[in-house]
Amino acid sequence: MTKFKTLSLFFALAFLAVACAPAAKNEAPQAIAQTITFEEVNAAQQAWCDALVKIGELSENGGDYTAFATQVLSDAYDYDNGKVFFKPTLAYGPNTFRVTKKSALAYFVGDDPDFPEDKGFARTPWVSARYDNIGEGNEGIQIHGNIAITMGNVYVTDKNGNEAMVDKTWVFKKGDDGKLRIIVHHSSLPYKP
Repeated sequence: MTKFKTLSLFFALAFLAVACAPAAKNEAPQAIAQTITFEEVNAAQQAWCDALVKIGELSENGGDYTAFATQVLSDAYDYDNGKVFFKPTLAYGPNTFRVTKKSALAYFVGDDPDFPEDKGFARTPWVSARYDNIGEGNEGIQIHGNIAITMGNVYVTDKNGNEAMVDKTWVFKKGDDGKLRIIVHHSSLPYKP
């Protein structure tokens, strides 16, 4: 085979490889460069607890708790980017599940005529909040690439020193911006037979 024919064959094959490659929009998604770390998951859980307390502080002190809670829903939950499944602790009846940002905001701050049963869970106010995943260390966290699942409890304390515990399951997704956001949040009071 001559040099010319070899180069022609090479360029023809290269052209076919490019021409037959799938278009960018049809290509398989790129692998996530970084998977979620245990540190990121623990930080996201603590940030949620801190935000819950901050909403109550703002409500007590005349601050704009609604604007802050709205920002928390954008930062901590995936409502702005996709679908969220949220079952709040004290939600019931036809409004048990809060799959919209508006319904989640109503649960946390109240004052929404479409959700008259909501009194504003975050406005209690809680003076402290902490989480504790099941097991030792990071046993209560599962990481699957850009998805992390946690199960455990959240403890909230009101200004009279009364502490309540709720059972909590969160699923976090790492977005294209590298931030973890909640895509599933299930919270319930412990079962008492």
